[in-house]
Amino acid sequence: MSEGFDNLAWLERTRAEGDVAAWLLLIPYARRIGVSVETDSAGEGLCFRLEPHAGNVGNILLPALHGGVVAAFMETAATLDLMLAAREARLPRIVDLSIDYLRTARAVPTFARCSLLREGRRLANVRVSAWQEHESSPVATARLHFVLDESTRSEA
Repeated sequence: MSEGFDNLAWLERTRAEGDVAAWLLLIPYARRIGVSVETDSAGEGLCFRLEPHAGNVGNILLPALHGGVVAAFMETAATLDLMLAAREARLPRIVDLSIDYLRTARAVPTFARCSLLREGRRLANVRVSAWQEHESSPVATARLHFVLDESTRSEA
């Protein structure tokens, strides 16, 4: 970001507009692996999408997505979902990630939905479920713990 750019004002504005796509533009790795976001038409919140780029494949024999790509996708989704769902504009920092790989993530579009389990003054917990064919059959689930940055909090 350029000198003189007000990060907090930009974060608050994009958050108020629900412009998660603007945040994704600032994450080079998310762009590289093909992460995008859309608002769910059923009113269930955000739905993140991971494109099946050739560079995302870890096992070319199946072909299957690399587990690290799936984890990075889920971490990105959780971070951005938390930034939008939090009570105020704050930048979360991940402190812990626990991921369960449930089945092979084939090289097809992969989706993720997040739920904010708890938001305290300094910590937040988010759950993520990633699936391909049907949301009821996840390929992976994750639990993430974040520290919420005090420096971006608005002064009341």
